[in-house]
Amino acid sequence: MKKVIYLSIFLLFVGIVGYTAQAQTPSKEASSRDKLNIKKLDVTEFFSNENGTFLLRNVKTGKTFVYNQERATTRLTPESTFKVPNALIGLQVKAVRDEYDVKRWDGVKREFDTWNRDHTLGSAMRESAIWYYQEMARDIGEERMKEWVQKASYGNEDISGGIDHFWLDSSLKISALEQANFLEKLYKEELPFDKPVMKTVKRMMIQEEGDHYTLYGKTGTRLSDMGLGWYVGFVKVDNQSYVFVTNIDGSGTKAKNITLDILRKYNLITT
Repeated sequence: MKKVIYLSIFLLFVGIVGYTAQAQTPSKEASSRDKLNIKKLDVTEFFSNENGTFLLRNVKTGKTFVYNQERATTRLTPESTFKVPNALIGLQVKAVRDEYDVKRWDGVKREFDTWNRDHTLGSAMRESAIWYYQEMARDIGEERMKEWVQKASYGNEDISGGIDHFWLDSSLKISALEQANFLEKLYKEELPFDKPVMKTVKRMMIQEEGDHYTLYGKTGTRLSDMGLGWYVGFVKVDNQSYVFVTNIDGSGTKAKNITLDILRKYNLITT
């Protein structure tokens, strides 16, 4: 009987040690993320047929990779990436109550079928339904909008192009580097908004979750000619966080696809 007991204890001990060793052995993806030298990224292959820029910043260290420095510092219209500050302002001044605040569709058929229905602040962010955010901007009003765009130091801070379209191929412009700075402050919750407001908007930006990462992002496209596309956001991966910004002479969808391909190459997200 004692031999049986000793053997059972031995097998249990071996099992625990084996499990612990397995649990502590990092995957190849985790190892590559830990060793990622952000200054030595190579993304040229993703822009061989595209005119654009890409930034990736390690939030903890501040180290930033920039592809196409000249374009990264060139101010362009934010298009629907402005939904992020627009949502922050709308919540802050209580033009909307929360992310579930519903606005009724007015029955006007617009560019995309997903826009042609009632929306909440959150669903309009996910579907990029412009009309919801235009209506909210009118509720915010020019005076309050100008005040908060300036407080947030968002781009050139110029909203003179009209309260419901100044960010759409109009007066407001921002560079990719300025987008990165704004997003880093949002991630750290260091913008001049109430913390619950920033937490709500970050939650609305979640687009994808995996075992080791959470991806937050927002696209933007110049709809008049599809000649400008953005994808901006941040990714939390294990114990690291990165801000990213991409813009190209193309659609926001294409900018997003390029960004995801880069993040996959460096194992910041996995398929």
